[in-house]
Amino acid sequence: MDYQAIIDKYYPEDNALRHILLVHSRSVADKALAIAGHHPELEFDRRFIEEAAMLHDIGIVRCNAPGIQCFGSEPYICHGHIGAGMLLAEGFPRHARVCERHTGAGITRKQILVQHLPLPMHDFLPETPEEKLICYADKFFSKSHLDHEKSLEEAETSLAKFGEEGLQRFRTWEQMFRIVPDEEDA
Repeated sequence: MDYQAIIDKYYPEDNALRHILLVHSRSVADKALAIAGHHPELEFDRRFIEEAAMLHDIGIVRCNAPGIQCFGSEPYICHGHIGAGMLLAEGFPRHARVCERHTGAGITRKQILVQHLPLPMHDFLPETPEEKLICYADKFFSKSHLDHEKSLEEAETSLAKFGEEGLQRFRTWEQMFRIVPDEEDA
């Protein structure tokens, strides 16, 4: 897969939105790949991680979030579902799953119902190790502060605003993806 060609197709102009997408996605990909490198026991598909991380937010181009230069018509909460549709149309169902499951720490059917979210009525929860890892890495980077990696505490505070369930999923991933310093580094 040539993820850059897909980005170029949907973001042909060199503008602020393309810059935001590329910087944010590269940050997420680099963090996810660094974590994967510390966990060979999890047997991650590193090529897939890079591709999917670079494409996880492809759907923002069709959303309305002027603060991050998105001037589409759809609600921002839909960007993952929209991106999934885009990648399905390109023939990449595995990558599409990352798009639709990375928002928050995943979104449940119950959250969609209770919060009246404009999404199809089913669970959008990361399931595979790669889906979980990209979702986890994404929580450390915002599209409005591209030059800042959030601390663990900042990432948790951001997630806590959306409920305890997602925060608990994130904390489970923190245990799974924790990087333990080598004894030499201690």
